[in-house]
Amino acid sequence: MSPRPGAGPAPSTRFECTPRTTFVPGRLASDIHEMRIGPVAGEKQGRQLTVETPATSTPSSPGVPRGFTSVTDALARLEATGYLASTEIATAAFLADRLEKPILVEGPAGVGKTEFARAMAAALGRPLFRLQCYEGLDEAKALYEWEYSKQLLYTQILRDKLGEALAGTTTLAEAADRIAAGDAVFFSERFLLPRPILKALLSAAPALLLVDEVDKADPEFEAFLLEVLADAAVTIPELGTLRARSVPRSVLTSNAARELSDALKRRCLHLHIDFPERERELRIVRTRAPEVPAALAGQVVGAVERIRGLELKKPPSISETLDWARSLVLLNAESLSPELVGATLNVLLKHATDVEKVRAQLGQIATP
Repeated sequence: MSPRPGAGPAPSTRFECTPRTTFVPGRLASDIHEMRIGPVAGEKQGRQLTVETPATSTPSSPGVPRGFTSVTDALARLEATGYLASTEIATAAFLADRLEKPILVEGPAGVGKTEFARAMAAALGRPLFRLQCYEGLDEAKALYEWEYSKQLLYTQILRDKLGEALAGTTTLAEAADRIAAGDAVFFSERFLLPRPILKALLSAAPALLLVDEVDKADPEFEAFLLEVLADAAVTIPELGTLRARSVPRSVLTSNAARELSDALKRRCLHLHIDFPERERELRIVRTRAPEVPAALAGQVVGAVERIRGLELKKPPSISETLDWARSLVLLNAESLSPELVGATLNVLLKHATDVEKVRAQLGQIATP
C-alpha cells in the first residue's frame, strides 16, 4: 500500500505488531485509523504489520498540548481550572509532565485526588480517559475486548466467500489450513473494542489516563499495569505490542485500602494529598461556593477542622465541607450555633458513631 500523497522523507516512529499479525491485501488506511495507531497503512514484512506515523512532535508544534514550563506555571494553570493546588501538588504535576512519568496520588477519601487528575488534564489541554477500578477488574474491561457479535455477523455475511475459499480442498486438514490463513481478518482492528487504557494509548491527541482507586483492583491487575506505565505500550496476543503514539500523562489514585506493590510504586512519582490547612480550605470554599458569606465560611472551615481532630471513622472531606456550607446557606444561617450544627451533622458525617461523638462536643465545635 502506498503512503499518503505528500508524505515526505520526514523521520517516523514505528509501531510493531509482531505475533500472529498478517498484512491483509486491500485493507484500507481507514482501517488503521479506527485504532488511531497512525495515519498510514502498514506494509507487508513477512508476518509483521508495521504502521508508520510521523515522529512525535515537539511541545511547540501546532496542535500539541503545551506542557508546564515551571512550578509557578503549573500552579497558575491548575488554579485557572478551579483547582486550588498547593506548591507541593503543583511541583508534582510539573515533574510528572516534564519527566513523562506516571504519578501515584494517595491520601484519604475526598481530598481531591480525582479532581487533581481532571484539573491536570484540563490545564494541559489533554482529553481525559478514566478507568474506575474495582475488585475483579480484568483486561477485557480495562484494555480491550473483541466484538464477538460483529465477528459472527461478518461470518454470516461472508459465508459465500468462505465457500469459495474452501473450493478445491480435498482433506479436512487442507480446509482447516485455508481457514487459518485468513483468521487475522476476524482478529484485526476492525473488530477491536478499545477500553480506557487502550483509548488513552492510541488517542490521536496526547491524552491523560486516570486509573482511579487502583488499590481496589486485584494485585494481578497491578502486574498488567507495569507494561503500560513503564513502556506506554500494551500487548494484544492477536495483534502484538501496540505502542502509544505519544506518551500519555498518567495519574493513579489510591485510598490506601491495601498496600500497593513496590514494582508499581517504583514506576511512579509519589504525591500524598492530605486534608488542606485552614487557609487553603477557606479559599476552596470561597471559590467553589461563592454564595457562602465570608464570616460563615470561616466558621464552617474552623468547625470542620475541629471535627477532623476527633478520632472519627471517616473525617469529613472537602466535598462534604462544601455541601455543609451550601446547606447552611439554604437554611438562611448567618453563623453557627450548637443547635444548628447538631441539626445538620448528617450532611457532614456518614457514620452514626461519628455523629454521636461530635454531638457530645457541640459546644466546642460551634465556637466561632
